[in-house]
Amino acid sequence: MASASTSALVPTYARAPIAFERGEGAWLVADNGERYLDFGAGIAVNALGHAHPHLVEALTTQAQKIWHTSNLFQIPDGERLGRRLVDATFADVAFFANSGAEANEAAIKMARKYHAVGGHPERYRIVTFEGAFHGRTLATIAAGGQAKYIEGFGPKVDGFDQVPAGDFEALDAVIGPETAALMIEPIQGEGGVRAIDNDVLRRLRAICDERGLLLIFDEIQTGVGRTGKFFAHEWTGVAPDIMTVAKGIGGGFPLGVCLATTEAARGLTAGTHGTTFGGNPLAMAVGNAVIDVILADGFLEQVQRTGLLLKQRLAALVDRHPRVFTEIRGQGLMLGLKLNVLNTDFAAAARAQKLLVIPAGDNVVRLLPPLIITEDDVAQAVERLDAAASTLEAQVRGAA
Repeated sequence: MASASTSALVPTYARAPIAFERGEGAWLVADNGERYLDFGAGIAVNALGHAHPHLVEALTTQAQKIWHTSNLFQIPDGERLGRRLVDATFADVAFFANSGAEANEAAIKMARKYHAVGGHPERYRIVTFEGAFHGRTLATIAAGGQAKYIEGFGPKVDGFDQVPAGDFEALDAVIGPETAALMIEPIQGEGGVRAIDNDVLRRLRAICDERGLLLIFDEIQTGVGRTGKFFAHEWTGVAPDIMTVAKGIGGGFPLGVCLATTEAARGLTAGTHGTTFGGNPLAMAVGNAVIDVILADGFLEQVQRTGLLLKQRLAALVDRHPRVFTEIRGQGLMLGLKLNVLNTDFAAAARAQKLLVIPAGDNVVRLLPPLIITEDDVAQAVERLDAAASTLEAQVRGAA
């Protein structure tokens, strides 16, 4: 039995020694009263910041009515949210889940079932792309293909082939009679805020059309306004057959959704897939409230303006600290700073300046602020990033 002084939680997280008790907008307040500017937003989850009044009202109003009924019965707010998402995107239908990993599981099953009901059950393999992150389930770690997430969990789930993004020779070589779909993030978040070129995404669409494959876009981190469009693929002029969404769609409440065309979803008939909590009344109330704000006139345009301002300020920062920063990546309010110092060290230095940023792959830190940040928030964030960089430069000089 563990002592009372040790945590009772499984130690799978390297948690920072801070606990937050409340927040407002882009700011969090720790239990010791210290204020932090939140440019992580719970890993792109708190799209509308903390304690947004419209979301708070939606959740508390629904909480006084009904929390859960299961999907054995009609959920009117789920019908409403599904209709709104369909009307605003390429999709015809929506399947609600609780997380991004669950949305991706639904997408994988949907793609396989599509071919099975079409008379080709052998077409079950999905091509993904190096640097991807699609979740932590056994199937989605296999889809992501990163050894650090796969090792020690037994045989890798079969059915996934991986190639470098943009390497069309490698892609052509791996597509075969068993291939069902291609699956890609328009911007790889966990992989280091690496944007996939729009021409590459367009060409993937053409390949799927030519070869009878489904195209899956994982927009779990890039979606719901993060890049300045409702979904990032809108910048390309092409649409997927299936798209997965989570994080920002719930504004902090657990919510995921798999959107698809009627054709792509043709295999998911009654009894073929399900979830106990997915689409519950609490989540649906909050999801509708998030959409109220995100799709309001002028909101996405403001995200674009703020994202451009932040990127311009970061460019000047990179110029001032070439020993710390090498480049800026990303779009809108999904930006990354590639570093010459360890990203974990930089995140700690930023935290010491009361600024929260998120480490990612390829030695990058992500800036994923709430979409409602102000020009003053941008100015304060850059000032704190500047101070963090100066601290690390002084440490490097001292060590030399």
